[in-house]
Amino acid sequence: MANQQPLGPLGPDVAVTHILVVTDPARSRDFWIDVLGAELYREYGGTSVVLRFAGTWLLLVSAGGPTADKPTVVFQPPADADLVSHAMTLRVTDCQAAYEALRSRGAAFLTPPHDWGSEIRCFLRDPDGHLVEISQSKPHD
Repeated sequence: MANQQPLGPLGPDVAVTHILVVTDPARSRDFWIDVLGAELYREYGGTSVVLRFAGTWLLLVSAGGPTADKPTVVFQPPADADLVSHAMTLRVTDCQAAYEALRSRGAAFLTPPHDWGSEIRCFLRDPDGHLVEISQSKPHD
């Protein structure tokens, strides 16, 4: 019992799902699967796609208006890819190798990997402009 983590307010079986609002779920599905290696779990009526990705869930959904459980909320893809309110970081062991592998699969990066001293990182966008960071932590001297 002493080694058990205390339960948080959400209970023991919490799973995180990232929701990305996209213009074309099929196009986004293909990008996340073919370029980044996600695994298709389920699709719903051409408007949403559930993917298993890097130990978590990724839900790609079409834009839509308010619903009974979110009465003032409108889902829409990023209007301007250069204005970011959400990004995803993928921690890798070799940023340069990941960069080369993803480029060979069609990923378009903003720049090649940049060495910041304690980390090496680069950024790419999905088809709707959602920002994805590829990051490698470097050992401290």
